[in-house]
Amino acid sequence: MSDAGTVNEHSNLRPEREAYYERMAGFDLSPLWEVNRRLVTPEPVIDAVPHLWDYDAIRSGLLESGDLITTKEAQRRVLILENPGLDNSHRIVDSLFAGLQLIMPGEIAPAHRHSPAALRFVMEGHGAYTAVGGERSYMKPGDFIITPAWAWHDHGHDGDGPVVWMDGLDIPMVALFGPLFFEVHAEDQAPDTVPPGDSQARYGANMRPVGESWTRLESPIFNYPYERSREALEQLRQGADWDKCDGLKMQYVDPTTGQSAMPTISTFLQMLPKGFSGETWRTTEGVVYSVTEGSGRVHVTKGEETVTMNWKEKDIFCVPCWMPHRLEANEDSVLFSYSDRVAQQKLGIWREIKGSA
Repeated sequence: MSDAGTVNEHSNLRPEREAYYERMAGFDLSPLWEVNRRLVTPEPVIDAVPHLWDYDAIRSGLLESGDLITTKEAQRRVLILENPGLDNSHRIVDSLFAGLQLIMPGEIAPAHRHSPAALRFVMEGHGAYTAVGGERSYMKPGDFIITPAWAWHDHGHDGDGPVVWMDGLDIPMVALFGPLFFEVHAEDQAPDTVPPGDSQARYGANMRPVGESWTRLESPIFNYPYERSREALEQLRQGADWDKCDGLKMQYVDPTTGQSAMPTISTFLQMLPKGFSGETWRTTEGVVYSVTEGSGRVHVTKGEETVTMNWKEKDIFCVPCWMPHRLEANEDSVLFSYSDRVAQQKLGIWREIKGSA
């Protein structure tokens, strides 16, 4: 029988097929052959779009929230960064959450814990602290701080003026699997059981106490001060080779293993020298950038359209999965970023292409 005859024969079967599909639906079944091309696509189909949040433009609105709701009422006074392509689903990219949190002098953000893991990246202000697992640590701009899954944590402010940080969480990942849990502590502040600086003393000097081991999935250091990370970049720029796409990029790691500092979220700090014009690259991770120093632009291609976003200090922008993009810097610039790379690597699905459009 010819191919045409076969097609016609199959076309004639269409009413029978539809009736069959309807009968199978009554048993909560569906035909894979009808949906396979939508279920497993040749390349990622991503609804998230590249987008930039201008910090100067949104700062006044963030500060206004301090007059409208207390930290006691809100638990966390946070404005969520909503990706315009994700239909107000509280995601900045498909797998990650981002928000800007404000705390004012004298306030306490009450203690709680949750199954999603969180990071804090400090945007502005001094005098605020976060307490994680009974250890208090004061925040400074550029500091990267970890709140492990299911760890008691609270925030406070002993200083002057507003303090703002970016929250990054793996809420969408955890929600996909299902085990979302949240618990409020009986007191506004969990007890301080460890002296400030204890984790840095134990693990932050390329040493650890004899006879002591660390078996948790996240780093034993929960505060990575910006001044140390920035100093490392400055030292390395003297002799390191610059990557054609990333400039000089470092990953925050667990000092006991050399692996990602967080089990589900990868975190990075990179330097782009003045005049840097990076080559195009793409990666399956969804990436959130926060500009710590400098200014420049990012060119991101989604489908047939290339979007150029100009960034400056404190701006936040995202590049969703598998979208070709390249970075340029007007001046020496430093970018903090976080992504779902480590989670993808553990699943064996992460990939990247550098130097390709």
